[in-house]
Amino acid sequence: MLHGKKLAKQVLLPSVLEDDDAETESGKLQLGEVGNRLCSQVCKLLSKGSVNDQPRMSQTEVDMRGPKDQHSSPDRNVLDGGTRYGEDEEKEPEVQECLSSDDDYDTDLELEGKEAAYDLTGQTCYMTACKKFRVVPASYFLQHMQNSTLVMMHRGLGPQGTKALAVPLVTNTSILRLNLRDNWMEGMGGAAIAEMLKENCYITEVDLSNNNLEVYGAKAIAGMLKENSTLVSLILSGNHFTDRSTEHLCPALITNTKLQHLDLSYNALGERAGEHLGDALSENTGLRSLNLAWNCIRQKGAVMLANGLGENVFLRILDLSFNGFGKEGASALGQALKENNVLEELNISNNRIPPEGAIHLAMGLKVNKTIKSLNIGRNPILNAGCYGILKSVQDNPDSALETLDFSDITVSRDFEDLYTAVKEIFPALRVNHGGRFGTFSKAKA
Repeated sequence: MLHGKKLAKQVLLPSVLEDDDAETESGKLQLGEVGNRLCSQVCKLLSKGSVNDQPRMSQTEVDMRGPKDQHSSPDRNVLDGGTRYGEDEEKEPEVQECLSSDDDYDTDLELEGKEAAYDLTGQTCYMTACKKFRVVPASYFLQHMQNSTLVMMHRGLGPQGTKALAVPLVTNTSILRLNLRDNWMEGMGGAAIAEMLKENCYITEVDLSNNNLEVYGAKAIAGMLKENSTLVSLILSGNHFTDRSTEHLCPALITNTKLQHLDLSYNALGERAGEHLGDALSENTGLRSLNLAWNCIRQKGAVMLANGLGENVFLRILDLSFNGFGKEGASALGQALKENNVLEELNISNNRIPPEGAIHLAMGLKVNKTIKSLNIGRNPILNAGCYGILKSVQDNPDSALETLDFSDITVSRDFEDLYTAVKEIFPALRVNHGGRFGTFSKAKA
């Protein structure tokens, strides 16, 4: 109870509801029960403005349009249909009765003689937030908000529904893993979750993939990462992140030392993003796994990213599949493997790497002592590239390789003979390839 009262006096989630210039004096909502004042205070503070004054979207427009299509009044206050609250719309009697000055929140001395009825489950707080944001409460959330894992995928929460969800999560101490995948929360909803995570010190794993967060959401999440010290895993795949998004995220990755697993796959990260990520990797001391699959990192961006990997001393798993590293990127990765002594798993499949790039990569494998798994399948490296990589393993007595994946690459009889010889040195080594010339069989592990 004391903890709740203390939080009630702080500024929780100052930027999730409406615009900074909203007429908050006529829109403050106070709960009837004194014990639920914390929720009322959060909702009141939420209503003061959204991050960077992004216009509020109506509930009926959640799945229909983006922030640029919203209608706003001159002071950027927006409600459903573009109507300003308190001007063209009559206030409900019960709301008018609840309007009061800030004096009602000054001290706790007024609690004397009154029976507090604070709802520890957070259900009352959530219902109040839903009424404030004009959304239908999610019954699943009400039933599972005391579980350690909350999975609410494909629920169509939208920006407003996500904001309502964020209010009780501020003080929730039960949920440790939060999965809000595919809820079309957009930038505003992402900002609500980000602001919540600045205050919540219990949630350690978050999945916000496929939510169309874009640059606005990336900026809010970056701000959260600079303050949050408990989040360990963050999945942000499929959010239309671009090079501009990494301008915000990468500096945060340098500051944050607690985040261990980051997924940025299925976005639109390009050459500049590769440069930013390379700088972040060279200084980051927290990440253990990074997924950058299905992006557009190539040319100079690929080289800079590889250079950053060479300087990193913490990352264990890196997925770069389905990018465009090509010969230059593969050559830079070969140099990085000479310098990096911690990376254990590397996936560079589907990167348009030619045989020359594979040979340069092999030069790094010839001295590397930590790589256990290398996936270079579905690249045009031909038999020559496969043979060169396997030969580098044979020439490295300290090699830690356990799995080599040359999927969909056809090899020659010479390669199979070399593999037989390498197996005598490294019995645990498994090699997968697309079969031998003139046959349709798959090589066995």
